[in-house]
Amino acid sequence: MASTAAELARRKAREEEGAGSRANTIPFNQQDFELLQRECLRSGTLFCDPTFPASWDSLGYNQLGRYSPKTSGVEWKRPTELCSDPQFIVDGAKRTDICQGALGDCWLLAAIASLTLDPQILVRVVPPGQSFKDGEYAGIFHFQLWQYGEWVDVVVDDRLPTRDGKLLFVHSAEGTEFWSALLEKAYAKVNSSYEALTGGSSIEGFEDFTGGIAESYDLKEAPPTVFNIMKKALKLGSLLGCSIDITSSYETEAITSQKLVKGHAYSITAAAQVHHHRSVVDLLRIRNPWGQVEWTGAWSDSSREWDGVLPEEKRMLDHSAEDGEFWMSYTDFLHQFSRLDICNLTPDTLTSDEVGHWNYSEFEGTWRVGSTAGGCRNYTATFCSNPQFFIRLLDVDDDPHDGEDGCTVLIGLMQKDARKERRFGRDLNTIGFSIYQYAGRSNVHLGPDVLLRTTSVARSPTFINLREVCGRFKLPPGEYVIIPSTFEPHRKGSFILRVFTEKEAGTHCSPDVIESDVDPHFKRLFMQISGNDSEISAFELQQILDKVVSQRSDVKTDGFSLQTCRNIISLLDVDGSAKLGLVEFHGLWMKIQRYLKIFKHHDSDGSGTMSSHELRAAVAEAGFQVNSSVIQEIISRYTDSSFAIDFDSFVGCLIRLEMLFKMFRTLDLKQTGKIQLDLQQVTLDLTQSESLRSPIWQSCGHMTCKITNSSFLPPVALPCHQLTLFLVHHGSSLPVEKN
Repeated sequence: MASTAAELARRKAREEEGAGSRANTIPFNQQDFELLQRECLRSGTLFCDPTFPASWDSLGYNQLGRYSPKTSGVEWKRPTELCSDPQFIVDGAKRTDICQGALGDCWLLAAIASLTLDPQILVRVVPPGQSFKDGEYAGIFHFQLWQYGEWVDVVVDDRLPTRDGKLLFVHSAEGTEFWSALLEKAYAKVNSSYEALTGGSSIEGFEDFTGGIAESYDLKEAPPTVFNIMKKALKLGSLLGCSIDITSSYETEAITSQKLVKGHAYSITAAAQVHHHRSVVDLLRIRNPWGQVEWTGAWSDSSREWDGVLPEEKRMLDHSAEDGEFWMSYTDFLHQFSRLDICNLTPDTLTSDEVGHWNYSEFEGTWRVGSTAGGCRNYTATFCSNPQFFIRLLDVDDDPHDGEDGCTVLIGLMQKDARKERRFGRDLNTIGFSIYQYAGRSNVHLGPDVLLRTTSVARSPTFINLREVCGRFKLPPGEYVIIPSTFEPHRKGSFILRVFTEKEAGTHCSPDVIESDVDPHFKRLFMQISGNDSEISAFELQQILDKVVSQRSDVKTDGFSLQTCRNIISLLDVDGSAKLGLVEFHGLWMKIQRYLKIFKHHDSDGSGTMSSHELRAAVAEAGFQVNSSVIQEIISRYTDSSFAIDFDSFVGCLIRLEMLFKMFRTLDLKQTGKIQLDLQQVTLDLTQSESLRSPIWQSCGHMTCKITNSSFLPPVALPCHQLTLFLVHHGSSLPVEKN
């Protein structure tokens, strides 16, 4: 709990100081641009970034790794080495500044291109005043990006990957303008490498450049109220884009008979209704930012339709606007375009008071194996353990887009650091969320009595393995709980949950512990024994377990060992403090209650102990399917001379089993039911995997074994019973021989 409390304290301080907001960005990697630039200018040296060096590791880990042919001959060079007069930005950002190179990040380029549509947003992402001029240039540049709830200022040096004297990745057509290449490098830095940028959706980049939450509509399946949604979105300052899908690369930027460009990013700048010969027509104003090519169909600049519109309406709509901008009927829009993207902006992104603002709330959370990774509602035994977030909707929308009273809510669930995890072979989780209505309960964690006995009022459009899943909902005023989850339980990850509402809404997180469900005697003991730090160490846990169990006459125990208590903490200590806080202790208490029920059920003679013959069924009821050899190992380790097992030994056995199964799931990344490790992988997993930082890898001195697979040099010695338990039930491709 200590580390969690410290992080919460740091976050609270950031909120109070405004750090991480658009106006007060956080230095990424604690690198202060102005300080570093000033030092380089003072010393007369060019900046070399130690946190993202000019080396193969910054390029990638597989296709762009050290020994890949794609990185052969790559040299890192500064713009001053590539041309005689490098420029940062010349005459504003434009299309020719963004040409794709040898990296599959066209999604990012589309997002960068979208920045050129709005100069106000561009100057926030690409701070002005940067150049290659004498007295200002020090080989250092910076950009501002939104990263999972916080704005960060990212410093980069200007050493760029090249081959044969040309930029390898994004570049300008002229070869002398470098803002886009340096922005790409900054984005690669926050995601750990250039290779991590391969593949994606432009929505992801657009959100990281604005901090907004994006909706995407397939116009072939668009709801009938899309025009009103667009009209209201524009009033709220949202950014709207549209495009025409292509069926092959040959269609890229192909021009249709009515002068629309396929595979091209358009922006929507206005939505209006006009009176045309006594009928009302819905119109959209669309902008092609890259040229003179304009729509030539109905409602284009010089079309006959405008003859039927009153002069004052034409003047108000500025119907013959600047080149590249044109009007189109909503009906033609649905027929001509394929996709609509709406990026709804947070209040701090909008600078104009001429538009309304969404109300915005944001939550951070984690799915932890064994505690909060409960999976979707299909998994009734664990679903209620997922994090819970509450919203209170008080007022209905003004001027609802569908004509029905209610509260519009946009909810986006985004998993963190997905691109960074790629180099470790970790795939995106399949994520989604459910929304339940509740009443009469506040500041509680809702349990099965609510969540499993009622149906959700809304849910995410799907569970999907993307960075973010987003949904728009119309709900009546009331109190709701949002439950974000992975599809399957026991999938760890971190996430942020963002909620946009048209009217002000109350929001809060659920408490992690249901105090009313905790036995009052245990609660008093916790407060007494945990002391001023409100945490329980292994020594304190030993005292409390011995004291509670000793007061029961229906079970026998000779006392919990210190090693068992350490194993318990190792399993349940989700924050790495090596102690149990109230949240973690509550989880333990519920677990021990369940173990006690199983123990008494299989103590058929009421002796307070279980015989070895009763053990197999008890272990199975606890959820562990083990074979005879494992049962034999358990009996030899945990029973007394008369082959009876008391309660503390039973708890110790189940805790150990749960740790081993948990470890296997962590290593079985592809969920094949098998693992195969070489010595380097074992070492990496021991040092890097959070769920392996436990005593389970330490020899217990009972019997050791060797993995004799030829890839292990030398053989790895592990406790035989632990390794057997670790591999049991799932099977293994590793042959084992006993010492």
